[in-house]
Amino acid sequence: MTENTGWTGGKNTFGDFAPGMVHYTDRVLFDEVWERDGMSKRDRSLVTVAALTALGKTDQLKFHLGFARQNGVTEDELKEAILHLAFYAGWPNGMGAMSVAKDVFGGEE
Repeated sequence: MTENTGWTGGKNTFGDFAPGMVHYTDRVLFDEVWERDGMSKRDRSLVTVAALTALGKTDQLKFHLGFARQNGVTEDELKEAILHLAFYAGWPNGMGAMSVAKDVFGGEE
């Protein structure tokens, strides 16, 4: 059995409203998948930001940009990744992701 890392993001978001979502978010995704040895958390963050950008999932991107910074990815690296992704994932997705990054990183007007 995988050790509980104490992740509570699912519980904080859904409480008792969606216990299945809480379980799979906290215990499976973050306690198991994110803790696997096969890839660093930094690299997992870059892959996750890329996937969310490509899919246009800006709600989840808000969290994962900050989480990527906690995992050692710099703001400049994230901005560069989003720019690069804009050409492969579509300009609107890149623009949406960069707008989220500006909000998360506190960019100037």
